[in-house]
Amino acid sequence: MQKWVALLRGVNVGGKNKLPMVELKTYLSALGLRDIKTYIQSGNVIFYSDESNASILSRIIADLVLDKFGFTPKIIVLTIDELQVTIDNCPFMVSEDEGNLLHYFFLQQDPANPNIQELNAIALPSERWQIKNSAFYLYTPDGFGRSKLAIKAEKLLGVATTARNWRTISKIIKL
Repeated sequence: MQKWVALLRGVNVGGKNKLPMVELKTYLSALGLRDIKTYIQSGNVIFYSDESNASILSRIIADLVLDKFGFTPKIIVLTIDELQVTIDNCPFMVSEDEGNLLHYFFLQQDPANPNIQELNAIALPSERWQIKNSAFYLYTPDGFGRSKLAIKAEKLLGVATTARNWRTISKIIKL
C-alpha cells in the first residue's frame, strides 16, 4: 500500500468549483482509498491506496469529482516520497515567516520547451525561479498576487501545473 498526495487545482476559489472536503473524503473512501486526510479547503488530499499508478488515481479522482460535483479539476497525484524529493530539491531557502513567499508549481510532466526568455522577461527583479525535475520553484518576495510570472507560468512552461506555497507543502508532508 502506497501513501499518496493529490493536489486538485482551482477548487473552492471565488465561489466556483465548490468541493466540500468532508464529502470528498466520504466518496474517496467508498472507492477504496484509506486513511484519507485533507488540508484546508483548496484541494489537498493525502491517502493510502493499493493502486500503484498515479495517472490511474488522478483519473479516478477526476471522474469522481465530475460525477459528484459537476466539474473536472486538474489533478496532480504524487507519492509522499515524490513530494519529499520536490521539497528536498528546492533551490531556495526561506524562513518560516517567509513560507507564503516560496511557491512550488507541480508540473503534470517535465516541460519539453519552456519559454525561458519570456519567463525571465516578466519576472520582477526581486523574484527568483528555477525549473527542476517536475517542479517550477518561484520565490516572490513582493507577493504572489503581484507576480506576473506566477500568473503566466503555466502558459510559458507549456504544461499543466498546480501551485502550493511552502507553508502548505510543509503541513501536507506532516500529515
